[in-house]
Amino acid sequence: MSTTRPYPPGDLGPESGGAGASAVPAAATPVGQIRRLRLAGTRGAVARGRDFARQALHDWGWLPAASADRRAAAEDVLLVVSELVTNACLHAEGPEELRLRCTSKVLRLEVSDLGAGSPAPRSPHRPGRPGGHGMFIVQRLCLDWGVVRHPDGTGKTVWAELAAPS
Repeated sequence: MSTTRPYPPGDLGPESGGAGASAVPAAATPVGQIRRLRLAGTRGAVARGRDFARQALHDWGWLPAASADRRAAAEDVLLVVSELVTNACLHAEGPEELRLRCTSKVLRLEVSDLGAGSPAPRSPHRPGRPGGHGMFIVQRLCLDWGVVRHPDGTGKTVWAELAAPS
């Protein structure tokens, strides 16, 4: 799992509103808002997941991006959504649900599936070879990521957290 979190797990970092506060008005910050998209049994799950995330980013004021940094943050979110949903399609009998949770500091992405496997970046990573890059990309772009097994033993939720744009 990722070890790039700049603060302890469970701590979402410094409070917003300080010297590095965002130029986005407070009303645009969707503190604690959660969006869910049911994907079980649907065709085109990756495209649907990206469209759903894109609309959420628009509603939350990340898009249209006011700067190159904000545009890059939104593109990173869409890429991670694509990678997590694709992994569920390829390795876990398909995704069940995509959840997005946004705070003023972090956007958490969660993809639930019924698969038994555990995603991990391929080691060693071979950039010149096709395939096997999804979890490497997630690890590189995210503050942290992990897997939570469902208590009833049927499946898991793969989650990833990205910093909210400043």
